[in-house]
Amino acid sequence: MTAAQPAAPFSLAGRKALVTGANAGIGQAIAVALAAAGASVTCAGRRASDETVAAIAAAGGSAGSLILDFADPMAARDTFAGAGYTILVNNAGIIRRADSADFTEADWDAVMDTNLKALFFTAQAFGRELFARDEGGSIVNIASLLSFQGGIRVPSYTAAKHGVAGVTKILANEWAAKNINVNAIAPGYIATANTEALREDTARNTAILERIPAGRWGDPQDIAGTAVFLASPAARYIHGAVIPVDGGWLAR
Repeated sequence: MTAAQPAAPFSLAGRKALVTGANAGIGQAIAVALAAAGASVTCAGRRASDETVAAIAAAGGSAGSLILDFADPMAARDTFAGAGYTILVNNAGIIRRADSADFTEADWDAVMDTNLKALFFTAQAFGRELFARDEGGSIVNIASLLSFQGGIRVPSYTAAKHGVAGVTKILANEWAAKNINVNAIAPGYIATANTEALREDTARNTAILERIPAGRWGDPQDIAGTAVFLASPAARYIHGAVIPVDGGWLAR
């Protein structure tokens, strides 16, 4: 039997979303876009997301800020109970750069805890609340091109982002039948604070641009529309996908 087509397949009206790492960059762009599509958005992170909340309010949307430091992988364990969230965007992340031969255990653990362990346990807490309410929802994880490739001088980041792709798939396998869509976006080279060092390295910047068919670094807004899509009814039959938004990098 064919399911009825949603009347407004890209609308998030009446939905409540939590976006982690929403104070700047990709997380900020996603939060603003979700609000523009009708969602009420909570911007979570280790710093207040005042700029993001103000931008959403100025556009007529609904938003609030929540301090959660995902250096503690269990930071969000009490966030979802009774709060009415049906969208979770796991965007919070950090990066540490050093040659693999010199990489420290502290830098390994910091990145894995924030980028992978916190992502899993935040999704788990969100999923448990949806189970308790017998309600569907959407999880959008932020993966990376380094979910598919090895990268250079970012061993813990690469390992964590490979893990994000795997966690996305296992949660989709287990939760799709519960009407919870779990998918991921793999951003390419996006102009954010995390990539500032690469853009300032003339040789690396040139090499990167030469590889991107689109001929430019991505903008955080280039990621936002895909997040809205994956959170919307239009994506109701997409489960376990890791979608590159990379200017054609992986096609090269």
